[in-house]
Amino acid sequence: MDSDNEKKNNVEEAPKKVLLPNGGYPMHSFEQLRELYFTYIKNPKDRQMVEDAYKLAAKKHAGVLRKSGEPYIHHPIEVAFILAQLQSGPETLAAGLLHDTVEDTDLTIADVKAQFGEDVAMIVDSLTKIQRMKLSHRTEQDFEAEDHRKIFLGMAKDVRVIIVKLADRLHNMRTLEALSPDRQKALSKETLDVFTPIAHRLGIYTIQSELEDLSLKYLEPDKYKEILSLLNAREANRQDSLNALKKRIADMLFEKKIPFRIESRVKSIYSIYRKMYLKNYNFDEIYDVLAVRIITESEMNCYEILGIIHATYKPIPGRFKDYIAMPKPNMYQSLHTSIVSGDGNIYEVQIRTEEMDQIAESGIAAHWRYKEGEAYNAKEEQRDIEEKLHWFRDFVSMSGEQEGDAKDYMEALSQDIFNANVYVFTPLGKVIDLPSGATTLDFAYKIHTKVGDSAVGATVNGVLVPLNTVLKTGDVCEIRTSKTSLGPNGGWLDIAKTASAKAHIKKFLQKKNFDMMKDELIRKGLSSAAESFASQGIGQGEMEKYLNTPKVFNEYHVNNMDELYTAIANKKPTPVAIIDFLHLRKKDTTIKVDHHNSDLDDKSPVYVNGGGNVRIELAKCCTPIPGDDIVGYITKGKGIVVHRVNCPNMAKPGAKARLIPVYWKDDLGISSYPVDIQVYANDRVGLLADVMAHLAGKNVNVSDIKAHLISTTMNDVVDLKIYVSDSKTLEDVFADLKSVKGVYDCQRVIH
Repeated sequence: MDSDNEKKNNVEEAPKKVLLPNGGYPMHSFEQLRELYFTYIKNPKDRQMVEDAYKLAAKKHAGVLRKSGEPYIHHPIEVAFILAQLQSGPETLAAGLLHDTVEDTDLTIADVKAQFGEDVAMIVDSLTKIQRMKLSHRTEQDFEAEDHRKIFLGMAKDVRVIIVKLADRLHNMRTLEALSPDRQKALSKETLDVFTPIAHRLGIYTIQSELEDLSLKYLEPDKYKEILSLLNAREANRQDSLNALKKRIADMLFEKKIPFRIESRVKSIYSIYRKMYLKNYNFDEIYDVLAVRIITESEMNCYEILGIIHATYKPIPGRFKDYIAMPKPNMYQSLHTSIVSGDGNIYEVQIRTEEMDQIAESGIAAHWRYKEGEAYNAKEEQRDIEEKLHWFRDFVSMSGEQEGDAKDYMEALSQDIFNANVYVFTPLGKVIDLPSGATTLDFAYKIHTKVGDSAVGATVNGVLVPLNTVLKTGDVCEIRTSKTSLGPNGGWLDIAKTASAKAHIKKFLQKKNFDMMKDELIRKGLSSAAESFASQGIGQGEMEKYLNTPKVFNEYHVNNMDELYTAIANKKPTPVAIIDFLHLRKKDTTIKVDHHNSDLDDKSPVYVNGGGNVRIELAKCCTPIPGDDIVGYITKGKGIVVHRVNCPNMAKPGAKARLIPVYWKDDLGISSYPVDIQVYANDRVGLLADVMAHLAGKNVNVSDIKAHLISTTMNDVVDLKIYVSDSKTLEDVFADLKSVKGVYDCQRVIH
């Protein structure tokens, strides 16, 4: 390996990148396609499947022309040719050839399935459904989001659908000149919004970069031409310098007897456009416009070469990236460094193995390319992809949830998957990618929904941290969970940054609120029924015997007592209607006490029918206030103690026998009543002062206050005894407290 000829063979000239040829792309024949796929598909049966698919497509598309004027069959041939360049399997090639037949001809999915099998039929069917999307009459933004979601839903079913659709879109973009300018722009915008992000995440750089450049040509033609001109000028000026750099690197590697080949690449026009116009770089500030790529045999060789280059050339600080030790989520692996050459020019150097280079260019298509002689299982491949590309699992999961707002779905997809650029490790070394600003709570939900719901804290790089800690690339994060966790609260929506985590939290809170609302309706229905039946001299136990019967359930179309109480709370039916339906007679409910007014009775805000000179006081355990649903509890020798209906003490054994209906007086005058509450908030400086200021603003007196920190969640709980006139006022106080920064919940306390 030390002759000049051998050395020359290892140094490839800078590839003449066809950025966007003016004369159009070459048109391939089926014979050329066959020659290509024959290089890796050897099985006669598989070869025949592709041949039969071509013959059927040619027959069905016979006589049809594209808008550019050439026979339509050239489009499916070109799609299949792109797929064959990625070494796709026979089913994928057949689907590429047939992808437009069901949409544009009389061929049916059943016909495809009968001749080519279930896999080919499934791919063609998914592509056909994507193609059949119609424009809606909503706003343009809503339409785009909904139709883009439908495309992703179709592609999430099987990765081969994505590959064929990308090939289809690539050839359509190559022949876009035949369409009107408006259509060119619409398709180019859709390509950048939908197809290039998924190509990027799948690591199919060859398709991604060409789609981006083609899209930019039609969306920003002036900027495209400007960058192309700058590129051509720089490449011409630097060619001698580039060749000298490559020769010197080759000499050093031959001397060290390290196997290698060297090539150079030019940065894509769209990548330069993003840096110049979206990140405000000058063209001369972009160091990686020209790059030297060194391909070797092993990872060890990669690091050896890096050491040699850094020992010879001055590296640019902060520009070294080790994607071998920490691959990108699309499986991309390479070493990147930027160096100053001997003549002062700056170049990026990429170092990788042959396998890494194939995956860098073709991504998932290279890793799962067709392998002759191996039994192919689509479901196993899909599972394997979801395991290796963990973001793809999230993509499939998100796309499977078809309900909800399309704009929310697209926002979640863009933020959580396409723009995720922070890479965090689990303790076992698995990489989780998150968007910038994501917290340990987002990380928890990325692991699993149940992990997120039960999270109480986290450990980052061995240090205990709260759930609102922002993560950065390279962090090792472990989530601490608790079986007794209360689950998400409203404050978590401020902590979470990913759309997927927010969606899970909202779903949890909606269910929690629904359950609470359901319990509240049941409680109100029970209270209303008990009050009406009590007015007829019927206690709650006896009432339930009357109500818990098939006769009542059938009459009011309910299945159980909870549903009946919910219906009563909604006044469908009213308790009086049920009493009439059951033909119940009023019983004597007079309490045997003296019937005259007293100072005790006058001072109490509560009365009992026929109570007379009976002592009535408000319970200290549940602190009822006017407006609460209440019930009286007859004590031995101490009169009646008024409790809230939902007070746990009223559910104790034997309590029901002592309960009696009681009522708030209509005219209570100006009075205030003590009530115990708890305020839940994220810990911060000045929280207590803000809470007290809001209470003072509402003219609410406070007699007791105590605050403590929950160590597991790093949240504050503030216990207060406040004085309000009624339950409506308390609701207003709660609403005002929830406007305090960090406060996410307020609750009454039952001791």
